[in-house]
Parts: sequence; C-alpha cells; structure tokens
Amino acid sequence: MIDNETTRFEMGKDNDHEAKEIMSEVLSALKEKGYNPVNQLVGYFLSGDPTYITNHKNARAVIRRMERDELLEVIVKEYISKL
Repeated sequence: MIDNETTRFEMGKDNDHEAKEIMSEVLSALKEKGYNPVNQLVGYFLSGDPTYITNHKNARAVIRRMERDELLEVIVKEYISKL
C-alpha cells in the first residue's frame, strides 16, 4: 500500500439494534450515578479501560458485550444520518 492512499475500513454484520440497546443501558446507568456520559464514554473509547464505565446496573459488563469499534461504527452512522 502507498502511504497517500486511503485505507478502506469495512465492518461485518449489522449490529445497530444491539449497539443501541447497549448504549441505552449504559447511558441510563451513567446518568443515574451522576456521571457525565460524554466524558465517561470518550474515556472508555479512547483508552479501552472499562473503569470509565460504572458498575451500576451492570453497565461495565453490558458495554463489553460488543467491541468498541463496533459501537463506534453505530454511533457514527447514527450521527451522520442526522446531518
């Protein structure tokens, strides 16, 4: 591959529904505990450290049901669809 070419990134199966359920559960738990969900999720997505996500309502285990890149794909798709 030549350095000035764009690499294509393609995801596997459509995980939209599962990702939305996961994010809904995690957001609810973060809000209930008084955390800023944006800050906590950015920390988690950038570092991969699950301690950014509360254990309240088992949210830490819930978010780990799907890979971070798969969750981000759904989040980005959802954002772009609103433009």
